[in-house]
Amino acid sequence: MAALKKEVKLFIVRSLAVFNTPTETVELVNQEYGIKVTKQQCEKYDPTKRAGENLSEELRVDFEKTREMFLGKPEAIPIANLAVRMQRYENLFQKYCKNRVAATSILRQAAEDMGGKYTNKQEITGAGGGPLQSENVTPVTATDEQIRQAINELESEY
Repeated sequence: MAALKKEVKLFIVRSLAVFNTPTETVELVNQEYGIKVTKQQCEKYDPTKRAGENLSEELRVDFEKTREMFLGKPEAIPIANLAVRMQRYENLFQKYCKNRVAATSILRQAAEDMGGKYTNKQEITGAGGGPLQSENVTPVTATDEQIRQAINELESEY
């Protein structure tokens, strides 16, 4: 197992910081640098794992900084953006438009996503920002005299 250059070490640390698995990181290192590393070798660069408990302070700080940036900006992840998802649905639809089942499924998924089905947003006001209306509301119309009479009848029972 050859010693890794600082650039490769930083690449591994940052890959693990954005929650790539050691297996994924091995593949990424091989693609990026043409270097064969093992999963165990990669795990030594993850300070959240036992194998990485002796990671240098410099790499530990870089790991924490990268993870904080990654978790703090989910909008930086393309698929978290509605426009990107719609474009991907469009690409899939174009690819599978002749397959009716797949095309219908893609259209349904896109419509649900556009309609906000997959968001945690909840409307707590009624239409137009007004109060919520219950479906079982029975409007009561009574005069002041009728209300007083009903109150008096209830009070006389007790």
